[in-house]
Amino acid sequence: MKSKPSLPLAYRFAVTSRVLAAVIGGYLMASLASICLALWLPTSRADAVITGMLSSFVFYLLAMLWCFACRTAWRAWLGVMLPSAAFATLAGLGFWMTRT
Repeated sequence: MKSKPSLPLAYRFAVTSRVLAAVIGGYLMASLASICLALWLPTSRADAVITGMLSSFVFYLLAMLWCFACRTAWRAWLGVMLPSAAFATLAGLGFWMTRT
């Protein structure tokens, strides 16, 4: 009986890294995008929060798709962390502006 050759360890780590980028990084990006929309939309507070929460599903989906469409795991992480940093900056700025 002939056994199948197993996948290389580097490939397994790359797939694991993409899954972590999609799950953890996607959640981070979606939650920060939701916060940004809740702070920056020019509607009532309740409408802005509902819109932000509902749009977070779209951002999470886009992050998942991005992570598995990239050629490398590094590009997947970069594509999730750069928008997250931008959303965090905008959220901090919006929070700071509402406090003053």
